[in-house]
Amino acid sequence: MANPIPPRRPLTLRDVAEQSGVSEMTVSRVLRARGDVSPATRERVLETARTMGYVPNKIAGSLASSRVNLVAVIIPSMGNLVFPEVLSGISAELEGTVLQPVLGVTDYRPGKEEKVLYEMLSWRPSGMIIAGLEHSDASRAMLASSGVPVIEIMDTDGDPVDCAVGISHDRAGRIMAKQILESGYRKIGFLGSVMDRDHRGRKRLQGLKSELEAAGVQLADEEFYEGTSSIAKGREMTIAMLKRSPNLDFLYYSNDITGVGGLQYCLEQGYDIPGKLGLAGFNAVTELNGLSRKLATVDSCRAEIGRTAARMILDRLETPQEGETIELTPMLDPGETLRTPG
Repeated sequence: MANPIPPRRPLTLRDVAEQSGVSEMTVSRVLRARGDVSPATRERVLETARTMGYVPNKIAGSLASSRVNLVAVIIPSMGNLVFPEVLSGISAELEGTVLQPVLGVTDYRPGKEEKVLYEMLSWRPSGMIIAGLEHSDASRAMLASSGVPVIEIMDTDGDPVDCAVGISHDRAGRIMAKQILESGYRKIGFLGSVMDRDHRGRKRLQGLKSELEAAGVQLADEEFYEGTSSIAKGREMTIAMLKRSPNLDFLYYSNDITGVGGLQYCLEQGYDIPGKLGLAGFNAVTELNGLSRKLATVDSCRAEIGRTAARMILDRLETPQEGETIELTPMLDPGETLRTPG
């Protein structure tokens, strides 16, 4: 266990005032949008507060120096089947403690993440759990200046603000690539969401490509979709890819939802699976169990991520510690859509 360290001090009105070169009263007027303050001063104070990551304290009166017994949890989507299992893990670990999770959703939009983060931190939660390692500069500043334990979840391929727990998505992509190659497939297509928003999917694709290229195999085709993952999107992408590249012998989807759409289409069309065409997804979504053919996938350890993140919050509230990264091991499930190696 890391040596105890003093808890981080959250930024105060005085910090912003000193950095801005104005009085605390002026800062207060600017942030409350009250009182007569020149436009230039107002702009300087707002920019200083944003750069520093300052968030006003909405807890009034005698509670002003305290924190509420809430753990802020920020995720990108409730429509994605991945995150409910993470939330269940968090809730189960906090049950029986004084802490309660409270949820914010960003819809994968950095600007909305800033807004949700600002509002949640203004109520001075006891801890913060937030999905992903990629955030805007303003969001990173708020997290770094929050004065509470911050746990970034789902991903370990990057530089966390404080603590992180998840899997290496680069490693997950490499694991799948090795299995694909060992099973004898060589003409491989990747199907996923637009990469500028799907950071973890991009890292899996990079890992996949790196491992294939090390074996002298180039990715044969790629297809991307906009919006929310769905079975219909998987079906549409699969039709487009197989029409364009009919000689492919393996389809790797960035998640199980789209993978199931592709699998259903291929079975309807009479493809020999996994003999002539293999398929795989990602996440090991248990809600998809019971289909006529089980899709190969990699377990992203979602419930364990949630439980571990909640335990890290509890541990750090009891004994402040240096930040740490906990990397869990993604496990491959070959299902029934991968040939047996050999």
